[in-house]
Amino acid sequence: MNVAYAPAFFPANRTRGSTFKFSKPFSIYFNATGNLSIQRNFVCSAATLATENTTQVSEFEIEKKKHDVLSAVQDTQRGSVATADQRSIIEEALVSLEGYNIGTPIDLVKLDGTWRLQYTSAPDVLVLLESSARLPFLQVGQIFQKFECRDQSNGGIIRNVVRWSIPALFEEQDGVTLLVSAKFDIVSARNIYLQFEEISIQNVKISEQVQALIAPALLPRSFLSLQILQFIRTFKAQIPVRNPGNSGRRAVGGLYYLSYLDNNMLLGRAVGGGGVFVFTKAQSLDL
Repeated sequence: MNVAYAPAFFPANRTRGSTFKFSKPFSIYFNATGNLSIQRNFVCSAATLATENTTQVSEFEIEKKKHDVLSAVQDTQRGSVATADQRSIIEEALVSLEGYNIGTPIDLVKLDGTWRLQYTSAPDVLVLLESSARLPFLQVGQIFQKFECRDQSNGGIIRNVVRWSIPALFEEQDGVTLLVSAKFDIVSARNIYLQFEEISIQNVKISEQVQALIAPALLPRSFLSLQILQFIRTFKAQIPVRNPGNSGRRAVGGLYYLSYLDNNMLLGRAVGGGGVFVFTKAQSLDL
């Protein structure tokens, strides 16, 4: 039994009687290492799993908060018919979602693109929406903000786009495009400074009735009628925005606080009581 057992502990080139010092039996060392390795792997796996679970919970909570915001603004017609109670609920939902973005620097890559207005409390926008509801000859279609800043490091261009129409004169909803352009600079982690540059009217699309008056379908279209139609289609009126006190300086647009931003939702607040804005990502606009 001793002879059979010896090779497990003694090297082949040593005799049983020679001196051989073991720091640790091989079997014990192996077991200790194996157990330690398993324990370390288990700890790392548990930590990774906990991190993934936390991330999943956080993402789930954010998506729920976003859903709460969109549900709260759903029946307000972009804010034009919101009651005081609705505005209170909306503000609470906004603050709850904004808490996930506090202190995070603005990501210009995410910001770049076209955003469709879902809700606002800004007085200058509500005037348009309320006028459209009261006046039968005015329609206000979609309202967008388009940011052009993907390749920039500290700012870019912002274009406020309002689609509107006069029924029977222009096409429904988006017969004319009102465009307000501004430059913006990042002045803090979440604030951008706007400087308005220009107001323009473009993309005029007259109704079929007006086209028939200019160039009747049953009659040969003259060179003059074709020129008129072409002029209307390509018409663009541009008005520079300047400071009334100094004609040589551009008008100041003020501060705009981007309180929340991800790949498909943007929340903004016009600093100084200018109202809140809720946008969702839209397809790119060609202007």
